[in-house]
Amino acid sequence: MRTVQIEASDGLRLVADEWGDPSSPSVLMCHGAGQNRYAWKSSAEILSQRGWFVTTLDARGHGDSDWSPESKYDSEDIGRDIAVVLERFDSPPAVVGASMGGMASLAAQRASQRQLYKAVVLVDITPHFDMEGASKIIDFMSGNPDGFASLEDAADAISAYNPHRSRPSNPSGLARVLQQRPDGRWVWKWDPAYVTSKPGFDTGDQSVLATHMERVSKVMTEGMLATTVPILLVRGGQSELVTPEAVKSFLDLVPDAEFVDVAGTGHMVAGDDNDAFTEAVAAFLARHHPVSA
Repeated sequence: MRTVQIEASDGLRLVADEWGDPSSPSVLMCHGAGQNRYAWKSSAEILSQRGWFVTTLDARGHGDSDWSPESKYDSEDIGRDIAVVLERFDSPPAVVGASMGGMASLAAQRASQRQLYKAVVLVDITPHFDMEGASKIIDFMSGNPDGFASLEDAADAISAYNPHRSRPSNPSGLARVLQQRPDGRWVWKWDPAYVTSKPGFDTGDQSVLATHMERVSKVMTEGMLATTVPILLVRGGQSELVTPEAVKSFLDLVPDAEFVDVAGTGHMVAGDDNDAFTEAVAAFLARHHPVSA
């Protein structure tokens, strides 16, 4: 694994990890909101061992990448960064986008006159996501603005949000998604403006928020319709964001798409059952973006 820095749009510096042989078929993995590239660590390691060249990217405002001084965090903004990152590849990679990463991947395709990817994996995101589920995620992300006194407290908060996931006995791994301030408190390793900059997110005005979500849905829909390569939707079986009705709408919109429901997982599919998630992605890639013998 190699860590690299990439000059993206708006003069921002992004950080990514590269796994495997650069001459192999490429896979770009784009995490969800509030996450960073470490969310893909286990999957990236497995996929690279099976022959793919994997790049895991910290989105703007997340992980070790730069924050946007102008708080530009719409899916189109992150999509512009993805378009710049794609210039590093000799041929189109497959893209794996979780939630925010899936939105941005489709936003990038919507803005392009050519097919950007060899294949697309959307992880627990469709254009018709559940507003109540989205609000729950937003509430969690905007909660605890003053951080946590300890990693143990952070682990308790995450466990309360994800009751179906076992609480880690050793919360030290959370240091990858949290950072310690000089006063000793632990805060999330992402720019709070990702939430507060969006219409309705900061005030809780549901009508304004709904209007914003409708625009996001429109961008995703147009991005999906502009995509002509194979698409896989991986849903968390207990997802609060992608309902069975949303899956049906997705398959009606893209009837040739493939779909996998990962039982026992929520919105953070890879974190809840990494083995099942990685096997589903690897099987899809083997069909549509194979590694040569």
